[in-house]
Amino acid sequence: MIRQASIEDLGAMRRVCVLTGDSGRDATGRWSDDGLIPDVYLEPYMRYPDRLAWVVDEGQGPVGYVIAVADTAAFADWWRREWVEEFVVRHGPVAADEDEAWLFTGGTQPERMVALADLDAFPAHLHVDLLPEAQGRGLGRLLLHTLGGELVSRGVPGVHLGVGTDNLGAAAFYRRLGFDEPAPGLMTSPSERLASA
Repeated sequence: MIRQASIEDLGAMRRVCVLTGDSGRDATGRWSDDGLIPDVYLEPYMRYPDRLAWVVDEGQGPVGYVIAVADTAAFADWWRREWVEEFVVRHGPVAADEDEAWLFTGGTQPERMVALADLDAFPAHLHVDLLPEAQGRGLGRLLLHTLGGELVSRGVPGVHLGVGTDNLGAAAFYRRLGFDEPAPGLMTSPSERLASA
C-alpha cells in the first residue's frame, strides 16, 4: 500500500498533484497550464537526487504521495542550478496573468524556500497530496509517519511545510498529527513527533 516512489510514478503523481492542487480541490483548468502546479510542487522534488518520496498505491497506481527533502537550503541551491531553466523552458519567463504570478515566483525563485522557516530546527520540508478516495483512511498519517522515521534515521531534527490559509482541512490534519503553526500558513514538527504520529 505505501511504497517508495520511483520516477516511473511521476505521471500518476502529476495527476494527483493537479487533482488536489487548488487547496485540496481539483485545479484542472485553474491556471493557463495544468503543468504549472506539479512543476512547482512535485516534479523538481522527484528529479532531486536526494529526494524522499513515498506513494499510496492500491494496485492501480499512486492515489497519493508524500515528497520531501531533508535539507531545504541544499535543495534550493540545486533548484536554482538545475530546475529554474527547465521551468522557464516549459512555461516562459513570466506569468500569463496576475492570478498565477505566485506559481512563477515559486518556479523561478527557489530562495523563497530558505526564508520560510527556521532551517536550523526544521531543515526538511514536505508536500503531501491524496485523492479524495484515499482521504480519511489514515493513509496521510501513514505517509507522514514513514517520512518521519526516515528523517529521524538521517538525524534531521524537524520538518516544515506551507499550507494555504484557506485550506482549513489540511491545517486541521497537520494539527492532529502534532504540527505547530508558528505563523499563518506555516506548519512545523520535530521529526521524532512525526515518526510517532
